[in-house]
Amino acid sequence: MIEKEAENAIQWMKEYVEKTGTKGIVVGNSGGKDSATVIAMATKAIGKEKVVAVSMPCHSNHKDFEDAKLVVETFGVRFLTVDLSNCYDQMERDIQLELNKTEGKELSKEATINIKPRLRMTTLYGIAQTLGYLVVGTGNLCESMVGYTTKWGDSASDFNPIGNFTVEEVLQIGRYLGVPEKILKKAPNDGLGGLTDEEKMGVTYGQITEMIETGDTDDEKAKQEILRKFQSSKHKREPIPVYPLERKRFYV
Repeated sequence: MIEKEAENAIQWMKEYVEKTGTKGIVVGNSGGKDSATVIAMATKAIGKEKVVAVSMPCHSNHKDFEDAKLVVETFGVRFLTVDLSNCYDQMERDIQLELNKTEGKELSKEATINIKPRLRMTTLYGIAQTLGYLVVGTGNLCESMVGYTTKWGDSASDFNPIGNFTVEEVLQIGRYLGVPEKILKKAPNDGLGGLTDEEKMGVTYGQITEMIETGDTDDEKAKQEILRKFQSSKHKREPIPVYPLERKRFYV
């Protein structure tokens, strides 16, 4: 079943890229299961020569960079590395300075964490626009459901082939396409706070998947937390609200 859906998603990727007339795709390569699986899908969809994987360390764990290199070596795609550490440090200092001066406030911890994925998305789009490529997303359905994503950061892309697959389904697709087991067995970690995804969320991906598939989970506390996160992150899954001014239009 998952093999068929994987092939359907790969065909969908192929057709989408062809429809847009783009020359290839750019993907952020974190060394994790999601980006590795998307890279594997992309090589089958459009050919490895049209895929650029970009590693963007930002005071990151060196092991993640080594895993990112393993993914590239496995699938033979082009590889760029852009170290964002200095850029991040400068931006954090400049924002903090202005906040202190005008508002008397410290930049919040959550804000400092979210600067990194937004810098990474800016980097991906800078490369993609230069090459005439599209940016492909790597977020899965479980992350989307509870809002475990940065708005205008890792949630931003031109298209996403795994956005409707749960974590377990992504793992199955990854195994089917030959993603190294070392990558698939890693505890999911966004590399932004020193904790695993599940430690940060306070619920497991298995519990989120249960909620997606059945509307319930055995752990009542986890259920309520997932529902709370789902409601509070609704804005991340919807288009930008626009004031509904009525006017005559000559085009749609």
